[in-house]
Amino acid sequence: MRRQWQILVVDDEAGQRESMAAWLTEDGYAVDTAASGEQAVELAHRNDYAIYLLDLKMPPGMDGIETMRHIRKLHHEAAIIIITAYATVDTAVTAIKEGAQDYLVKPCNPEELSLQVERILKVKQLQRENLVLRRKLTRQYSFHDMISKSPTMHEIFDLIRNVAGLNSTVLIQGESGTGKEMIARAIHGASNRREKPFVAVPCTALAETLLESELFGHERGAFTGAVGRRSGKFEIADGGTLLLDEIGDISPKLQVELLRVLQERTFFRVGGSREVAVDVRVIAASNRNLQEAVRDGAFRDDLFYRLNVITIHIPPLRERIEDVPLLANQFLNTISVELGKDVTAISEGALRLLIHYDWPGNVRELRNAIERAIVVCRGQELTVEDLGFLNHEAEERSDWSAPATMNLREIERRAIEATLRRTAGNIKAAAESLGIDRSTLYDKLKRYDIRVERGE
Repeated sequence: MRRQWQILVVDDEAGQRESMAAWLTEDGYAVDTAASGEQAVELAHRNDYAIYLLDLKMPPGMDGIETMRHIRKLHHEAAIIIITAYATVDTAVTAIKEGAQDYLVKPCNPEELSLQVERILKVKQLQRENLVLRRKLTRQYSFHDMISKSPTMHEIFDLIRNVAGLNSTVLIQGESGTGKEMIARAIHGASNRREKPFVAVPCTALAETLLESELFGHERGAFTGAVGRRSGKFEIADGGTLLLDEIGDISPKLQVELLRVLQERTFFRVGGSREVAVDVRVIAASNRNLQEAVRDGAFRDDLFYRLNVITIHIPPLRERIEDVPLLANQFLNTISVELGKDVTAISEGALRLLIHYDWPGNVRELRNAIERAIVVCRGQELTVEDLGFLNHEAEERSDWSAPATMNLREIERRAIEATLRRTAGNIKAAAESLGIDRSTLYDKLKRYDIRVERGE
């Protein structure tokens, strides 16, 4: 099994370089050598070695620390041992701070070298086995970029398979952050429309007049600034799928126009007189209960019945807590690579904390929490300390109750102010935490005359 591990020995002294290579070859490893940092980087471009043994001083070219920086840019998980003839505390601290796993003092003791290499490779072998296991789990529980162990979610996956080939309208309902757009993309991806466009329109992000133009397009001169004809999202999605996200928030006028499009499959551009015909599958999504909105008179019943041909209810994350470890590890794998951080595991205590948290922001909040924890993590494993902010947020929610004299408007205003304080005035982070779009948050800031004070 050892022959799968490749090691690169880098030293400007031929005798030292060849003796280390010979010893490691006897141990059963495949060994390459380089006489300079530049040559080592060139070899690292062509191969990802399991371990790099780098001499600290290699005049007149790059030294070991500089070579290590170049190698880490190519292979951020590279295991590096620094070899030095000048063993000082400063040398060790510098090497470790720059990312070295360990260091050895010249002349190298062969037994010590073998032990260090074996120790590092044991960890790498465990990481490799863990990665293989994770990939198997991902294949077992995944469906079109989604992953779940929940029986309810697997029923939804089966429903998607059954309805994907149809042209029927689909209504997806679920709390903010549950993954409604991912469900819509999965329906499109499993359908015979998958080679055509998938177009998502956030209905809450635009004012009524702008949303009308966004959906149906406009003719030249239709309004101030309309200097030419522009295709709307219905035309862009022709042959494919159109997602109307948060459809419960559109105006009564647009509800009437949408109803006509769903019935006739034709529409007029804003300012136009010619009907435009399209072949589009419409998927609608809402975090509101549209049946209640119909009862309250806020949503047309005839439009609701047109949308409610096939309904998918996505359960909140707190109702499928078995998905938390699976999702957390998936986010850990992708985000750590995106951020260039060598964080490969979640501690048992941290996992317990994630499982016992109630996730009011659902999967989106879980992803944000993992990203935030990776940013502050100083080791290779997420700990309870890295996720400590979840305890504070849970305490804030459990300790707060609205005074009897406080109306809904005041509750919303205070919730926005508290969230802005917690996010140091970061509008994007505050909007995500509140489960609304940035444009909606800006509208509410203006409505409640809330000033945003950004942190240092």
